[in-house]
Amino acid sequence: MTWTDTGLQPELFAHVDEHFAHFMERLSGSPSKELALAAALLSRVCREGHTCLDLADPLSALDPGSRASLEKLIPGVEAWVDSLRGLPVVGGPGDYRPLVLDGENRLYLHRIHEDELFLSNRLRELSSQVRPLDVDRLREVLTKTLKGACDEGTVRQKAAVIAALRSSLCVVTGGPGTGKTTLVLRMLALMMENDPGLVVRLAAPTGKAARRISESIDRGIAGLDAPEWVKERIPREAATIHRLVGLGKPWSRAGRRGRLLDADVVVVDEASMADLELMAALARSLKEESRLVLLGDKNQLASVQAGYVLGDICDTGVSHPYSDAFASLVHGATGGHLPGGNAPGIQDSIVELTRTYRFEEGSPIAKVASSVKEGDGVTALGILREPGGADVSWRRLPSPEGLGGLLRDEVIRGYGPFLRERDPVERLRLFDTFRILCAVREGPYGVQALNRIVERVLASEGLIDPVDQFYENRPVLITENDYTVSLFNGEVGVVARGDEGVRVCFPGPRGEARMVSTTRLPAHETAFAMTVHKSQGSEFDHVLVILPDRDIPLLTRELVYTAVTRARQSVTVWGVEKVFVQAVSRATRRVSGLRERLWA
Repeated sequence: MTWTDTGLQPELFAHVDEHFAHFMERLSGSPSKELALAAALLSRVCREGHTCLDLADPLSALDPGSRASLEKLIPGVEAWVDSLRGLPVVGGPGDYRPLVLDGENRLYLHRIHEDELFLSNRLRELSSQVRPLDVDRLREVLTKTLKGACDEGTVRQKAAVIAALRSSLCVVTGGPGTGKTTLVLRMLALMMENDPGLVVRLAAPTGKAARRISESIDRGIAGLDAPEWVKERIPREAATIHRLVGLGKPWSRAGRRGRLLDADVVVVDEASMADLELMAALARSLKEESRLVLLGDKNQLASVQAGYVLGDICDTGVSHPYSDAFASLVHGATGGHLPGGNAPGIQDSIVELTRTYRFEEGSPIAKVASSVKEGDGVTALGILREPGGADVSWRRLPSPEGLGGLLRDEVIRGYGPFLRERDPVERLRLFDTFRILCAVREGPYGVQALNRIVERVLASEGLIDPVDQFYENRPVLITENDYTVSLFNGEVGVVARGDEGVRVCFPGPRGEARMVSTTRLPAHETAFAMTVHKSQGSEFDHVLVILPDRDIPLLTRELVYTAVTRARQSVTVWGVEKVFVQAVSRATRRVSGLRERLWA
C-alpha cells in the first residue's frame, strides 16, 4: 500500500512518521489503513512530546488545523481497537511487541509504555514507604530549623520537611524564589543528623542546572544551622542524571537502564525539565530502600522530550487534600493546618511552596505570573499595561522592519554595561543582568533574527566589532553537553581576546573565571537573545520578552509563565494583545497515562 492509498496527507506528517507506518505494516505482514493511521499518528505525537496515542480521542494532541484535516479519517474507537488487537505488531501490557495497546485504549511504543509503567509503579512504592515519626521530637527540630510565624508559608515549608522525613518520596514544587534549594539543605541536614552514614547524591536534568544547584548548595551550607560534621558530609557537587546513573546509548536496552546507585537519598533539582525516559532510568537506578526528593516548578515548561513528568506527578491543575493522617501529623508538629480528608496516597508526598522571597508580596511581576498561571490573560495583560509601571510593562509588537530601531535603547541600556567592563568575572555577572527571550528560533521575531539585530545595533554604537565568528565580547550559549571540557547545554560564556589568544570565559564552580579555547567548544550559538526553553533555570534582573505576531501551538501559558518569572526586578513584554491572551488561555496538554496511573 502506498502512502497515498492510506488517505493521509503527506504535509501532516514527517518522513519518519511515514516510514514508521510502512515499517509496522511490513512487520505485520499485510497492509492495513487502520494500522498505518495509528502508527503515523503515534510517531507524530511522540515527536511532539506526548507519550501515547489516545485512540478514544486521537486528535486532542494535534493543532486545530491538523484535526480538521484528519477528522474524517478517524474510525470509531471500538472498530479501531478491534482492528489493531489482532495484529502481530500490537500486544497488550507485558507482551514484547513493537506497539502496546493498554486497557484504556492508549497506544504506545513498547519502550515508552515500559518506562511509564515502571516509573508509576516505583513512585507509588516510594510514596507508600512511610516511616514512623515522633511528633514531639519533630516539633522540636522544626522549631529550631525553620523559625518564623506559623503562617501558611512556614507551615508548608515544615510540611515539606515532614514529607521528606516520613516518606521515601518527597516532591517540593513552587515558583521561582520560594526557597526550594534552601529547604532541601535543611532536609538533608536533619536526615544526616538522624542517620550519620547517609549517602546523598545531587542531580539535575541538564549540566547547567546541575552546576546551578551545586553553586546554591555551596553558598547555602555556610549559613546552615547544623553541626560542622553534617555540613562537611552534605555533597556540594551535582551531576546530570545521565552521568549519575551511567546512561548509555538511548536505543540500547542495557544503556537505558543505567546502573544501581550507591545512594540512600537522591535529590533532583529542576525536575520539570526531566522527560519520561530520563526519570524512568533514574527510578530503575534506585536501591529498594533509597529516598527520592524532586524539586521543581510544576507550572514551568514541560521537558523537550516526551512526557510531562513533574506536571503528572503533581496532577497540575487539580487540588488534592492530604490524608487525615498526614494533616494531623503536620498540625501536631507545627500547629498549622493543611486540608485533609483524603485516604493516604501520593498527595502526602507532595508539597507546594506558595511564599516567594524573590518578589515583594503583591509585586507586579508576582501578579502577572499568578494571572498567567491561572490562565487569565486579560488580567495579566491589564497589569502589564498599567501606566507608569517600573516592574512590568507592555509594548505593542512593531513590524519586523521597525524592530531594530525600537530595540536600540533597550539593547544599549541592557548590554552596554557588560560590554564596557574589563574584569572577566564582573563582565559575566553584568551580562546576566539582562536578557532578550523569544518564544521561537526562526522567523522575524525569533532568536536568530534578534541576535543579528542586536549585533547590528551594538556594532553601530562601537560596542562590538563582529569582524569574525569569535569577536570580542560575543556571548556564547552551549547547546550540547561535553564532559571532556565540562561544558554543558545551557551554559553561557563571553569571548575574550588576550595574550593567550582567543578564549571563551565561563563562570567557574567557585565564581572564578574559567577560560576555554574556542577550538574546544562544543556546539554553540550567540546568546544576546535566547529561547524561553533555554532560559529555564536562569534568572536575570531585567527581561525583555518578544512574542511572535501570530498565534502558534508553541505559545502556551507555561511558556509565558516561564518567561515572566525569569525576571528578578523587571519584565517587559512585546507582543500582540490577542496573541498574548490566546497563549495564556492555552495550557500544555501532553497525552500520557502517567497521571492516571498515579492518581486513579
